[in-house]
Amino acid sequence: MNRPLVGTLATAVLGAAALTGTIGTAHAAPARAAHHGAHHKTKAVDFAGTVALSNCSGSVVKMPTSQENDPALVMSNGHCLESGMPGAGEVIVDQPSSRSFTLLDKSAGELGTIKATKVAYATMTDTDVSLYETGSTYAEIEQKYGIKPLELATEHPAKGAAISVVSGYWKKIYSCSIDGFVPTLKEGDWTWKDSVRYTPECKTIGGTSGSPVVDTATGKVAAINNTGNEDGEKCTVNNPCEVDENGEVTVRKGINYAQETYGIPKCFTTGNKLDLSAAGCELPKPAATRR
Repeated sequence: MNRPLVGTLATAVLGAAALTGTIGTAHAAPARAAHHGAHHKTKAVDFAGTVALSNCSGSVVKMPTSQENDPALVMSNGHCLESGMPGAGEVIVDQPSSRSFTLLDKSAGELGTIKATKVAYATMTDTDVSLYETGSTYAEIEQKYGIKPLELATEHPAKGAAISVVSGYWKKIYSCSIDGFVPTLKEGDWTWKDSVRYTPECKTIGGTSGSPVVDTATGKVAAINNTGNEDGEKCTVNNPCEVDENGEVTVRKGINYAQETYGIPKCFTTGNKLDLSAAGCELPKPAATRR
């Protein structure tokens, strides 16, 4: 995982593209952020609406149905949770949280903090996501800071699409394209489905976990950055492997990945409330409610 970083002193030595536990150190090459965008019509991607967590990156997000007076949601990775990484098969809903997020403006200036009231949803099963409900509405955030949320796309991302991975933690934007999709991505105990593979230019490192992956043609969030293969190992923590439909395993050292987010809006209803039984919602459910 693009591991969460432990404290600020660790940032000099930590860093690598892979699963982000708060354990161990990594030896990734320094990130060379490219901000060259694609040659066709694109929306300029900046830091407005992104946040820095204590150990990861994230963003203030809205669903297409979200209203301005709804409680704002912050999205990051499941493996960035302050309570530790969820186990394989574990799903967390409605867990109280008072986590703070540092809100950034378009040039990565720090505007202030917003606070969570709870973890609305988090898992590392099939995907790697956490969605925090905050104590502020979208309208309050815009009024106080002039910041609008990023919107989650509702269409499956497209191969070849130009993307920007926007890290609020590092205040760095990585630009590349979607190289393709991985039916099954395995890392340690965790398995993710239909993951996004980046082209090699996106050399994400520790602390970039949870960064929104923005489609530069639409300006909407297509995925959430979460991991990469650091050392060329096979299916170990920080060294995810690709498994195709026939069970063939491929290892791509130095290549990084994200988890799609287009299905998430179907799981949130009026008032930005999580409803895992809503029509079309395919997010994993907590064990007690599975049928």
